[in-house]
Amino acid sequence: MKDVAPHDRPREKLERLGTAGLGDNELVAIVLGSGSRQADVLRLANRLLERAGGVHALTRTSVHDLQQISGIGDARAAQVLAAVELGRRTLLRARADRPRLSQPREVAAFLLPQYGSGAVEQFGLLMLDTKHRLIRIKIVSVGTLDSTIVHPREVYREAVAASAAVIVLFHNHPSGDPTPSADDLALTARMVNAGEVMGIAVVDHVILAEQRYFSLVEHGCLHPEIERSRIR
Repeated sequence: MKDVAPHDRPREKLERLGTAGLGDNELVAIVLGSGSRQADVLRLANRLLERAGGVHALTRTSVHDLQQISGIGDARAAQVLAAVELGRRTLLRARADRPRLSQPREVAAFLLPQYGSGAVEQFGLLMLDTKHRLIRIKIVSVGTLDSTIVHPREVYREAVAASAAVIVLFHNHPSGDPTPSADDLALTARMVNAGEVMGIAVVDHVILAEQRYFSLVEHGCLHPEIERSRIR
């Protein structure tokens, strides 16, 4: 940092301009705290962002990934991921709010901060009451980079236990493309059919990817027999 003017160093710059006045690398440099023998803290921050693929990709980065960077050990990797997680949590609604999720865009806005950038597929459900207020959220299956396996009994066991009136299925696509696959549509049909038997309607299946989503209801892909139960 010797070649950076004192007033332009990250901590001093933050004091003058606030966090919004800093670049991604400068914010990461503050989290790291100091550089290494081979690189000052700004160069180390640049290496980290380059390795991760940018600041947005940090939500999908692991401790092991960061440890591959020269100058980043266990402690610094943990600092970075802890800072990312704190930022993510500030975007989440307080669970006590029991939000009313009556439209696909509301469901997506609720889920994306926590589940949109997962490194592996996670399949879950939102359990809602008769007024579409949130009762509970549950992940029922965690898979790999491009697939997850879930059975209707696992979903409806949770829905029955929560006394849910309706449910919204959701899962993420780590690829960044929320377009449903043929398997996604087939699984949705199985869940819909099981819901008809159980008396708990599937009102949507929302696929998440980074900052985008795909609602089967919005695109007319939900099973036609439950059209009357769609989120409007």
